[in-house]
Amino acid sequence: MKARLDQPVEARRTMLPRPHYDPESFGRLSERFARFLGTARFLVYMTVFVVVWMGWNSIAPDQYKFDPFPFIFLTLALSLQASYAAPLILLAQNRQGDRDRVQYEQDRTQNERTVAETEYLTREIAGLRLALNEVATRDFLRSELQQLLKDLDGERSPTGACQP
Repeated sequence: MKARLDQPVEARRTMLPRPHYDPESFGRLSERFARFLGTARFLVYMTVFVVVWMGWNSIAPDQYKFDPFPFIFLTLALSLQASYAAPLILLAQNRQGDRDRVQYEQDRTQNERTVAETEYLTREIAGLRLALNEVATRDFLRSELQQLLKDLDGERSPTGACQP
């Protein structure tokens, strides 16, 4: 039967229940795991583990060897570890990318605010400079007063009579 586009699709029923988990807790766990995988301690632990495994299965008596020479079980264990490590590392990187995007957005907002405040202060300083240019300074007043004194002295004659 052909599906109709004007009808909603029926929900599919599955036999297995969906697992419920807290994505935030799982994300934190994956970040801790990814951080641990990037340390020298992990490399030392893994190297010691592999050397002991290979040494035991090479030197031990045959009845105690559990993974003889081609070390198939060791290869399987390391492949399984890598198959889980890769997605967990990617999950941790995605979470870090999300945090970086939020931080970049906050930084951009803060920068915009800083630019706006700087522009406002620049306009205020320019307004103050213009206002100060219109204010008479002490030197300007002194020069004007000296000029007036000279003019008054020039109007007086040495005899004390005023000239027209």
